[in-house]
Amino acid sequence: MTSVRPKLKPETPKAVTAWETATGQTVWMAADGSWTKEAGQIAAFTGDEAEARLADALKQEGVVTDPYFMEVTGSGGITGRETLRETIRANGPTVAYGESA
Repeated sequence: MTSVRPKLKPETPKAVTAWETATGQTVWMAADGSWTKEAGQIAAFTGDEAEARLADALKQEGVVTDPYFMEVTGSGGITGRETLRETIRANGPTVAYGESA
């Protein structure tokens, strides 16, 4: 399953993000290719390496769902056109819900 998202230029730093299939939690690809739930461990990729990392993620459908690129800074910080959406995915809802409400 994939969604249509803005195409980023090859030189734009990008991260691979998805949802963990078993839990539905947001995950990001770390520099070693593993998946992390910690936004501070987001790896930034560019060019052919980014495309290869996304291809690897797409082969892991079942472990993760709907992997895609998101724009990040060179150090993996959230930035770009989808900043609000990705910030909410990284930090959680903007209003309290459930037990924390």
